[in-house]
Amino acid sequence: MTDFSVFMGQILCRPGQVVALAPSSAALCAEMTAGLDPAKGAVIELGAGTGVITQAILDRGIAPHDLHTIEMNPVFHSHLKHHFAGVNHHQMSAADVGDLGLHNVQAVISGLPLLSMPLSLQTAILRGSFAQLARDARYVQFTYGWTPPVARALRDDMGLAWARSARIWFNMPPARVYRFFRNTPTH
Repeated sequence: MTDFSVFMGQILCRPGQVVALAPSSAALCAEMTAGLDPAKGAVIELGAGTGVITQAILDRGIAPHDLHTIEMNPVFHSHLKHHFAGVNHHQMSAADVGDLGLHNVQAVISGLPLLSMPLSLQTAILRGSFAQLARDARYVQFTYGWTPPVARALRDDMGLAWARSARIWFNMPPARVYRFFRNTPTH
């Protein structure tokens, strides 16, 4: 099966889980993975889906053993395992990302529909991610919307600042990428 047919099959079977209209475009993948450095170690990908961004991460030179994908959909998870040998695949909720026990991760790349999730779930995902990120690392998240894709209350509580990309018109629908980072010292 092609990535697109797997993707469309899961939209029809699990419409509440798969909220994208199409897999991420090459332009979006390039922006999501910009700045990754093969010498800086591990990367975590949340909501890996069919692996379009996974492939872009590997194309940036990240070694398969340094990539950890998290995907709770069993069909997508199986597809990832089949197509990306050597990558660490975890079939689990992104809320449990903190259980991976990694340290000094260079980036968390998220394909999750974060703003459609309850604040408690967003909080678990962001806290678990930042617990594993290196001090100067980034949580990378795309959105189709016009505002930051992390709830304001959570950004304020965690002391997060962000940088955003220009709108990526060559994506369906057009998207923007945000890179969240710690703005205040942690205690």
